Amino acid sequence: MRVALISDLHGNLTALETVLEDLYRGRPDRVLCLGDVAATGPQPRETVERLRGVGCPVVMGNADDELLRETPDARDEEGRRIVEIDRWCAEQLAPEHLDYLREFQPTLEISLGSGRELLCFHGSPLSFDDSIIVTTPEEELARMFSERETAVMAGGHTHEQFVRQYGETTLINPGSVGLNPPVAEYALVDLEDRRLAVELRRLPLDTEKIRREALDSGMPHAGWWAGLWKEA
Repeated sequence: MRVALISDLHGNLTALETVLEDLYRGRPDRVLCLGDVAATGPQPRETVERLRGVGCPVVMGNADDELLRETPDARDEEGRRIVEIDRWCAEQLAPEHLDYLREFQPTLEISLGSGRELLCFHGSPLSFDDSIIVTTPEEELARMFSERETAVMAGGHTHEQFVRQYGETTLINPGSVGLNPPVAEYALVDLEDRRLAVELRRLPLDTEKIRREALDSGMPHAGWWAGLWKEA
C-alpha cells in the first residue's frame, strides 16, 4: 500500500498541480488530503475544483471551517490581512463548493495492510486548531492522542514537514503544498513487506508564475501575498 499525503493547499493551484504531477509518477494507491484547501490564496475556486476532481478523501482544516462561517476580526496587521483575504476567498466559492467543504471529515482512518492503520487529522485527533511540531512534548502528545492512537498518524496545520517517532507510533507532517514559499511539499507513505517507509518530498515552484497569478487575481493584499514568494 502506497499513500500520498497532501495538506495545506491554501488556494494555490499552481502548487497543487506541481505536486499532483510529481506524486502520480509514484503511482500511489490512495491520495489523502489533510485540509486547509482554499483559504489564504489567490485561486480558491480553482483549487477546490481541481481537488474535487482528484476524488480523494479530505480532512476538515481550521481554515476550511472558517470559510463556512463568519471569520473573526484579527488583532494585528498580518492577521487582519489574512482575515480579509480569507473573506474574499469565501466570496469566490459557489454554494456547490461550500457544500463540498462541508463534506470534509474531522479525521480519516485507513488500513495500510499488515495490521497497521493510518489516522489522518489536521491539527490533532482532538481539534483542527491543535499544533504538533517535531519538539512537542510527549506529555502533550499523550493528551492529544488519548482517545485515538494508531501505528501511523498524520497531520498538517503547522506547514512544518517532519517524521517523528512517538512510542510505537510514527507521526508524519507532509508539510504545505501551497503556502511554504518557495516550495511545495507532500509525503509518500509506503508499506511493503511489513516495512514502513516515509518519503518527504519538496518541490521547487515557479514563484514568478505564482506571484503573477496573485497580482492578477483581485484578492486583497495581493502585493503583500505575492511578496512572500521570493526566489530561494
